[in-house]
Amino acid sequence: MEQRQIIIIGSGPAGLTAAIYAARAKLDPLLIEGYQPGGQVMITSEVENFPGFPKGITGPDLMDNIRAQAERFGVQFVAAEVTGVDLSASPKIVRTDEEEYAAKALIIATGATANFLGLANEGRLMGRGVSACATCDGFFFQGKTICVIGGGDTAMEEATFLTHYAAKIYLIHRREQFRASKIMIEKAKKNPKIEFIMNAVVVDVLGKDQVTGVKLKDTRTGELSDLAVEGMFVAIGHTPRTSLFTGQLDIDAKGYIVTCKQSNRFTSTNIPGVFACGDVQDSIYRQAVTAAGSGCMAAADAEQYLEELEMG
Repeated sequence: MEQRQIIIIGSGPAGLTAAIYAARAKLDPLLIEGYQPGGQVMITSEVENFPGFPKGITGPDLMDNIRAQAERFGVQFVAAEVTGVDLSASPKIVRTDEEEYAAKALIIATGATANFLGLANEGRLMGRGVSACATCDGFFFQGKTICVIGGGDTAMEEATFLTHYAAKIYLIHRREQFRASKIMIEKAKKNPKIEFIMNAVVVDVLGKDQVTGVKLKDTRTGELSDLAVEGMFVAIGHTPRTSLFTGQLDIDAKGYIVTCKQSNRFTSTNIPGVFACGDVQDSIYRQAVTAAGSGCMAAADAEQYLEELEMG
């Protein structure tokens, strides 16, 4: 069994940044790329809010750049999915389909997946009018008519944020009542750019190369209708990738890994030597730049832990 100082699970902005810092600290990190190499940024057509790129950069190009930086410092990559972990062991055990690894410290950066409606055209038009991140993509919809799908606080926040750019926003919800807090509902209702469409679900996304509209179904009558929009933002939550760690790590009610609970280290979990960073533990910001920042913190926390372990 191969043993390392640090193993990192996940290759999005958080995992790659953690790897860069760990490698520069001469900790010889092994990075297991995981479920979605590059993370959610890979499905973002244009990134304009990541520092250092004044003209913007595509999501895949950004991740290629960060990966190349990690390779420059000698990070070793394993193109595999983790199938199991034993965090009670010392060292920690990480299993993939083909190999088993051990590490004194483990950094979890498995990220989260935005929940979508599951429509065929939704996936086909991803990045072409379909998005799950208003702060990432709102800028590209200046003066346009768009819709937001959802009924919780996230949907209200996304719709309100998008009023800075879009001319008109339809907020579509499948029920008569919202799950969102009263204050968020009232804020959205007071905005003249937002119009609510209740008791309706999106059953198709229209458009060949770009979103031109959505097909709605009335949940009470079953009646179908088309709504002309140039963008669709899905705001029905995120699912953190934490199933591997259930029963071993403290996980909150939303499924996110709990950090900084028993330690002054920001990324520490309830198990010494195990750290989490990025969207797997961040249910609030969910940005590439904040994920990268927490990856830096995780590497620093892990380095300090290893130094203390060495000192006994």
